[in-house]
Amino acid sequence: MIIALFPSHSHKDSEDLCNLILDFFKQNNITVVAEEEDANRLNIPKIDSVDPKEIKFLLSMGGDGTILNIAHRHMDLDAAILGINLGHLGFMADIPISDVKASLQDLLSGAYTIENRIIIEGTAPNNKISYVLNDFVIHRAKNSSLIELSIYVDDLYLNTFEADGIILSTPNGSTAYSLAAGGPILSPSLNGVVITPICPHTISNRPIVLTTDHTIKIEYLSEYDPIEVVADGLEHFQLKQREYFTFKKSDKVFKLVNLNRRDYFSTLRTKLGWSGKLR
Repeated sequence: MIIALFPSHSHKDSEDLCNLILDFFKQNNITVVAEEEDANRLNIPKIDSVDPKEIKFLLSMGGDGTILNIAHRHMDLDAAILGINLGHLGFMADIPISDVKASLQDLLSGAYTIENRIIIEGTAPNNKISYVLNDFVIHRAKNSSLIELSIYVDDLYLNTFEADGIILSTPNGSTAYSLAAGGPILSPSLNGVVITPICPHTISNRPIVLTTDHTIKIEYLSEYDPIEVVADGLEHFQLKQREYFTFKKSDKVFKLVNLNRRDYFSTLRTKLGWSGKLR
């Protein structure tokens, strides 16, 4: 078994944590690799020096944004990600520093499941394809006015939204920007997408949940400057008047390690500060 380690470059405890992790895996005869800069610093093999098929886990040190970056950079690897939380919310990176050693022991003993979460692919007007684990955000960019966006589901007209933009979110991303914009929380195992308008002019325009069986087309109608489509905060595209993006479920999947002694609903309660009944 080979594990790829992705250290934090900013957290004050990163170096000590790396040493703990490397010592643990060395004691258990597990090979650890890293990207070139980190591999040179930690004196371990480079990730491109081993057979990618032998890499079973990607160990992320950071927050959910770190996991997104790693997943995008290494989408070609058939490996599952386990996240150590050095960030803030940490819906995906839910292992606290205090629980690292016990969590790694669970990993080696097989006390986990691997959850396949959906990825949405979007096709730009120039036919470039982009992938998201969280969301595509279509927003007005430099325009000072609300923009008009028409949505079609399998070529059937759904609605035209006059808004600051539209968020197209996976279940994984439903606790991110979509939630802040008033969208629902979807269980991460669902095969669904959320379409959430951003500050719609008509307050009856509400988020809608669709299954991933559909192809969704979003067209920009306004006679303004180009708007922007942002994929997971990492890739940026321009969209001109009468141009459109199409979206569908990808054949690719995002693999996330769920340790048996941690559960999604506990994480949800903790991270969102739910306090139960009023007293």
